[in-house]
Amino acid sequence: MTDVLGTCLSWGPSGCVVAPESGPPVTIPLELIVTGKPVPPRGSVRQRVSVREAEIRALPLWTSPDTEALGEWMLRVVPGHRGRGSRRANSCLAIGDPEMSFDRAVGAVAAFYAARGRQVLAQAEAGSEVERALMDRGWRVLEPSDAPYLVHSLVMSLRAAGSDDGVETVVDGTRVLATMTVDGAEVGRGRAELNGDWLGVHGLEVAESHRRQGLGRRLMAGLLESGAEHGASTVWLEVDRENTAAWMLYAGLGMREHHLCHYLTHP
Repeated sequence: MTDVLGTCLSWGPSGCVVAPESGPPVTIPLELIVTGKPVPPRGSVRQRVSVREAEIRALPLWTSPDTEALGEWMLRVVPGHRGRGSRRANSCLAIGDPEMSFDRAVGAVAAFYAARGRQVLAQAEAGSEVERALMDRGWRVLEPSDAPYLVHSLVMSLRAAGSDDGVETVVDGTRVLATMTVDGAEVGRGRAELNGDWLGVHGLEVAESHRRQGLGRRLMAGLLESGAEHGASTVWLEVDRENTAAWMLYAGLGMREHHLCHYLTHP
């Protein structure tokens, strides 16, 4: 006895054809089939990545902070004035086990940022036990926007994006910049950051006078093409669900919600 797991392509009087996840389709004579059952499709490899791992992939987006471990939590701060505007780079990634009592961990977070003259911030998965425990202790969510973290296969998104005609891309180390100009004036730009085989997209903008002309999709194609050329296989970004145009663009590229985080401040 043996099993074949895959998609049934055809069923006829003499046999069926099944396409496995890898390799050529398999033809099975009906007289050899003992039993069969439907099996739900496996979740995307990228969707199975933990929230913590996905957030760590996002760590160096434009501002690479200094970090300090607190168990599985991560204290992050950008020294000086550079990058002060980034909440992600100047907050504690409070996902996982701090490997100490919760109150002691919260105290360590508060002391870390207070000693550096920074607002005490924690980033936690929305609806998680950590978020609830922080709120029980008086922490409050800052502007609870609905901006999920989306991921997808970079190659599949690139196929859906189509042509990057007219887009100029520049790669500087891990940073990617894509721009479009019309009659010498810039009408669109997008940025991305490489982190291993992940590409984080940020700041995609199109001038209001040139919207609804497919420029956003072409800029994405340029960023994705550059990412692919530098070994990226996964693309991620965050987008406000109320930004309908952007949401439709990224959904059209096959990107799907992975998780949602909130930032909370110390009372």
